[in-house]
Amino acid sequence: MTAFSVPGRFFKGNLHTHSNRSDGARDPESVCAVYRDAGYDFLALTDHFLAKYNFPIVDTRGYRTNSFTTLLGAEVHAPKTSLGELWHILSVGLPPDFAPTGKDESGPALAQRCADAGAFIAIAHPAWYALTVADADTIACAHAVEIYNHTSAVRTDRGDGWYLLDQLLAQGRRLTGCANDDAHFHCDDALGGWVMVKAERNEPELLLAALKAGHFYSSQGPLIHDLRVDRDEIEVSCSKAAAVMLLGRGSRAEQVMAPAQERVRLPTGKFRGGYVRAVVIDEQRRRAWSNPVWLPA
Repeated sequence: MTAFSVPGRFFKGNLHTHSNRSDGARDPESVCAVYRDAGYDFLALTDHFLAKYNFPIVDTRGYRTNSFTTLLGAEVHAPKTSLGELWHILSVGLPPDFAPTGKDESGPALAQRCADAGAFIAIAHPAWYALTVADADTIACAHAVEIYNHTSAVRTDRGDGWYLLDQLLAQGRRLTGCANDDAHFHCDDALGGWVMVKAERNEPELLLAALKAGHFYSSQGPLIHDLRVDRDEIEVSCSKAAAVMLLGRGSRAEQVMAPAQERVRLPTGKFRGGYVRAVVIDEQRRRAWSNPVWLPA
């Protein structure tokens, strides 16, 4: 079951954002206003959950309106990856009283504690700090990999996380992929990547459940209106695109490249018994990505 086959409508949101409660430049109210005024339906403010910032779970509930809501969360950290880096784990849907990281708590253990508290868990900006597949495999509770991080793309040219997710999918892990800003507002790093979540109402609990179920797609601009899967073909309906692609394990791919196409049918034969994902690319080279679909043999 895909996001396109469940009831509801799509709501636009950003799941990874920082304020001056950690290392961002703007206060939480201002950050929420940026996204609300840009037409987003929801935002998760996810400041760095570290002792030097007093382990913030920023309470943004007071900035909700009739048309804009917020999810509570944080980017949590613990020692250490195989390269000696702090873990960066995006945790959306944490309770406001989530306990600080323990002195000897590892990254995988912290991620599991966040998941046990009800959070949606995403492996954040893996390319930014060269996270390995072996490292990612230790986060057994992850729901997703951050496949596009706008701040990492703007500031370090390391914004693409598909290198990691495709390898995990090839190993059989059934994860999804989310695009996010990770905006800090020290430069023009906001409004560059987002998720479109399918839910019946724009309410935190329903959005969180939809994220965990994979009922969303990610975008830098293009829209995916529908994705229909049958035994032999996938039909993608979208905003005007210069290319529509199906990608799977290893080098497996199908594509149609033509100007202003809005409906494309592509064969699924080479993807059977594994996963396939759709990519829509517009004339400005902006992308939208479906979550992986698993096909029977």
